[in-house]
Amino acid sequence: PINPSSLGMASLRVILSRHLGASPRVAGSPAAAAVRRFSTADLKKTLVHDEHVEDGGKMVDFAGYSMPVQYTKTGLHHTLSIIDSTKWTRENASLFDVSHMCSIRWTGKDAFDFVERVTTADVHGLNPMTGTLSVIPNEAGGVIDDTMVSKCHTKEHGEHVYQVVNAGCAPKDLKHFEEQLGKFGGDVKMEVLWDDRGLYALQGPKAMEVLQRLSPSTDLKSVPFGQSLWMPIEGAECLVTRCGYTGEDGFEVFVPGSAAVPVWRKLKGEPEVRLAALGARDALRLEAGLCLYGHDLDEDISPPEAGLTWVVAKARRDPASKNPFVGSQRILGEIADKSLYKRLRAGFISLSGPPAREGAEIETPDGKTVGKVTSGTMSPCIRKNIGMGYIQKPFNKQGTELQVVVRGKRYPAVVSKMPFVPTKYYKP
Repeated sequence: PINPSSLGMASLRVILSRHLGASPRVAGSPAAAAVRRFSTADLKKTLVHDEHVEDGGKMVDFAGYSMPVQYTKTGLHHTLSIIDSTKWTRENASLFDVSHMCSIRWTGKDAFDFVERVTTADVHGLNPMTGTLSVIPNEAGGVIDDTMVSKCHTKEHGEHVYQVVNAGCAPKDLKHFEEQLGKFGGDVKMEVLWDDRGLYALQGPKAMEVLQRLSPSTDLKSVPFGQSLWMPIEGAECLVTRCGYTGEDGFEVFVPGSAAVPVWRKLKGEPEVRLAALGARDALRLEAGLCLYGHDLDEDISPPEAGLTWVVAKARRDPASKNPFVGSQRILGEIADKSLYKRLRAGFISLSGPPAREGAEIETPDGKTVGKVTSGTMSPCIRKNIGMGYIQKPFNKQGTELQVVVRGKRYPAVVSKMPFVPTKYYKP
C-alpha cells in the first residue's frame, strides 16, 4: 500500500472534504485522518459494501456512504497503491462501485421538455439509447450539479429519460426538480432509482474485452462512446452505457438489485480486472482534465467560465426558445459575448515544489494574484504535479508563466493544455 506521505494520501483529505459534497469526519493528522477507518453504523451502504470490506477496502464516510478510498490489505488480490491503481486503469481494466450516485427515470409525454427545462441537453435531438454530459443550472446561471442524461427505451416504460446525478448533490438536485415540476406542470413523472440497484464503472482499454466475453451475443465493437444498450450479464438484463469519467474507454453498468452482488463478483474475477476506489478515481479524472463538482464547479460558476460551453447543446442556444432552460439568460449571454466573464478554468503544471492543492493562490511572476487552484495532485502517469483552477484573462492562455503559492512558498508553474493524459474515448 502507498505510504501516507506520498501521492494520494496527502491529497485525500482535500478529495474527501468536498468531493461530491462529502463531509468526512476527520481529526488529528490530516494525511492520516484522510484514510482512517470510520464507524459505518450511521452511513448508507451500497449493495456490494461487504464485498469491499472482504477485499480489503479502506472504508470512509463519502457523501453519507461507506465507500472504499483504496484497497490496502496486504496479500489480497486487489491491493494496489493509488499510483499503481491509476496506471492499471490506463493499461488494463478497473472496476469502480459508483452505486452511491443517484439515478432518475423520467417518464410521461412531457418528460423530454421538462428535462430540457432543468438541463442544457437537447433531449429531443438525442438518438434513441444515446446520452450526453450536461449540467443542471440555477436561476443565476451557476451549476447546481453536472449530470449524465440519456434517452432510453424499455418495453415497460417506452421511450424515457435516464439521468445520473452526483451523490452529494442528489438531495438538492431532487429538491430543485420538485420545485421546477411545480412550476412546469404537464405529464412528467420522476422515479428515483438509488439504493436498490448496483451501478458499476468498468474503465480501461481492456474493459470492452471483458464485457464482450461475458455477453458474446452483443457486438460492443459497434457501440460508440455515449451509447447505451441492454446486455445480459450473469442472467440479468443490465443497462450498459459506454461512458465514464477517467478519460479511458469504459462502461457504466446499471444492475438490478437482485443481481448486484453476482454481477460485481463476476466482473471483479476477470483476469484483466482490479478493483479501484476514490483515490485512483480522482487522479484519473484530473489527468483527463475533467471537473469535479464542489471543486471545479459550483453554484457561482457558469458553464462558459468552466470551459463547458459544449455541454450547452446547439439546439438549446436560441434566446427566444419557447422552452428555455433555467439560467439561460446568463449562460447564453456569455456564450454570445465572451467579454461578459473575466476568468476561465485552465490547467497548469508546477515546475518544482509540492502539488498545489485546492485554494492555493495563482500569481503572476511579479506576485499579482490572478486565480485560485481548484484541484491538484501529482500525476501518476506523467509524474508531474498537475492542477486546474480559475485564472483571470489573459493569464489563462496556454504557455503563460505563473507561480502557485503552497504553504507560503512560491513555485513556478506554466499554463498547460488539458487533458494532461490523452483521452481514449471509443469511436467505431
